[in-house]
Amino acid sequence: MKSRQGNSNFVYLLVVAAVLFLVYSYLSGGTEQPTVPLNKIADDMEAGKIAIISVRGDILQVTYKEPTGTGEQIVLSRKGRESSLVEQLRALGVSETTLRQATIEFKKPTDWSTLVNLGMTLLGMIVLSVVIIFVFRQVQGANNQALSFGKSRARMFSGDRPTVTFDDVAGIEESKEELKEIVEFLKEPQKFINLGARIPKGVLLIGSPGTGKTLLAKAVAGQAGVPFFSISGSEFVEMFVGVGASRVRDLFDQAKRHSPCIVFVDEIDAVGRYRGAGLGGSHDEREQTLNQILVEMDGFDTDTNVIVVAATNRPDILDPALLRPGRFDRRVILDQPDIRGREAIFRVHTRGKPIAAEVDLEELAQSTPGFVGADIENVVNEAAILAARRGLKRIGMSEFNEAIERVIAGPERHSRLISQEELRVFAYHEVGHAVVAHVLPKCDPVRKISIVARGMAGGYTIALPETDRYVVQRSKIEDDIAYGLGGRAAEEIVFNEVSTGAASDLETVTKMARAMVTRYGMSDTLGPLVYGRKEELVFLGKEIGEQRDYSEAIAHQIDDEVRRIITEAYEKAKKVIVDHREQIDRIVNYLMERETLSAEEFVAAFEGRSLPKRVERPKSSPMPEAEPVLKAAPVAA
Repeated sequence: MKSRQGNSNFVYLLVVAAVLFLVYSYLSGGTEQPTVPLNKIADDMEAGKIAIISVRGDILQVTYKEPTGTGEQIVLSRKGRESSLVEQLRALGVSETTLRQATIEFKKPTDWSTLVNLGMTLLGMIVLSVVIIFVFRQVQGANNQALSFGKSRARMFSGDRPTVTFDDVAGIEESKEELKEIVEFLKEPQKFINLGARIPKGVLLIGSPGTGKTLLAKAVAGQAGVPFFSISGSEFVEMFVGVGASRVRDLFDQAKRHSPCIVFVDEIDAVGRYRGAGLGGSHDEREQTLNQILVEMDGFDTDTNVIVVAATNRPDILDPALLRPGRFDRRVILDQPDIRGREAIFRVHTRGKPIAAEVDLEELAQSTPGFVGADIENVVNEAAILAARRGLKRIGMSEFNEAIERVIAGPERHSRLISQEELRVFAYHEVGHAVVAHVLPKCDPVRKISIVARGMAGGYTIALPETDRYVVQRSKIEDDIAYGLGGRAAEEIVFNEVSTGAASDLETVTKMARAMVTRYGMSDTLGPLVYGRKEELVFLGKEIGEQRDYSEAIAHQIDDEVRRIITEAYEKAKKVIVDHREQIDRIVNYLMERETLSAEEFVAAFEGRSLPKRVERPKSSPMPEAEPVLKAAPVAA
């Protein structure tokens, strides 16, 4: 839009210059030199050929009664400046009788040079004015805000045509109920005022990334039908002192002019961190911006029809002055959705898309524990892309399952060249995970085994819970540690040696065992105590270490307990592998043949039954695969 405006200004400049050039050409044309000498005019006048002579200064415009030999009827001539025209004609032989009968008109002389100079001056002034206006607009453009430092950069969305409402938000029903009161106040404020109620001036949305904080804020504005100002916390602060506070004042001035309205500040922790916690002890510009926000929200000059909604995933580093009553009175927690919430989110994002009849949204919700709204939207989009790549008219269950695996572990890498020997190591490793998970009672059921490389893994095993789990018992963690060590145990028993493929497994189980001892108090030797205290730099919002608040003797006991837990789990995993070696060999043979095994195929192979026949899926067209967003995957090689 800015470039179009600049181009139009340049066109206007050219048009003005062209018009003035034509005027200059016309005016300069009046100074053309005469074409006929005066003695020839005198002879023709004596011969009675001339009708009128117009005199303008020294220039003569002579009109003949009939066209001359050159075909012209009007010609130009010039007289001398030393005497009048009549005297010069008389000197050239024109009789008195002819002079008395001649028609001679005297016109006021025009100083053509003056007009030309005036025109050129006007041309220069107009061109200079146009250039100044053009440069001024360019300076005020989006790429150079040199003359608009203190203006707010908030985007305003009108509420008359809402694009997002509460119907578009799912999986966070309790949070929606909290914000419905805000909508009701903006629509019917008098009902609350009559009862002496005060609506919260600020609402703080707290949740991990992707849980729908921004979407929920837009839904509030769309549901209430009021203007919605959106800005990020990082857009307040610049390198110039005082700019942030000026932008805060300008933002609230705009909001008050459009009240009732909603001001949404995304990632408010960018300016709302603890004051005095900077790298050098303070950060004046950021603190001035925060002070201005505090004043605008609960100062002497306030407007109760302006509601501030802010979002953050770091509430622990916000300044206490922001969280007190009168500022952000209400805190709305957006947690990860449960299985019913995920199913509702799937229904929202599949709305209007051609979904096959066999797609079970409840099963998809069960297959995506820990997924938030953004993850589920990504899964649906990936499934639609896969269906289009395969030339299908509808999105089927296989596309959704493939999309979930892409989001968890990355795209398949069929192009990786792996020898049969290494492939067999991968197969025993993954089957070791799966058999341990299938045999131990507290482990989650196996959903899929694959030796096709995905992301950075040579193979993977997916074991997902059947229901959401909010507390984990010690026996469950111990079985999960054994499940994580099942791949290494299978390698050691089958090949009588171990490989580097279990590196990530070892890191995961070590963290789990150390957390059992130091965080959860699950050690009989050390008792129900928490050992160690995490420290973090508040200004950076980053964990910088863990302070040891225990002695060296306790540290040795912690190491011994961690080693004992992992060793016992490893022995448990090896026992499962030894006891079920026949089943493991059979499953590995099927896995080497088919590369992937579903849950039904794995159970059938484990129990010695024949595997069901597979339905051939359509081949994907040769399109480049985009890298999906990676999430923390289940324990895999």
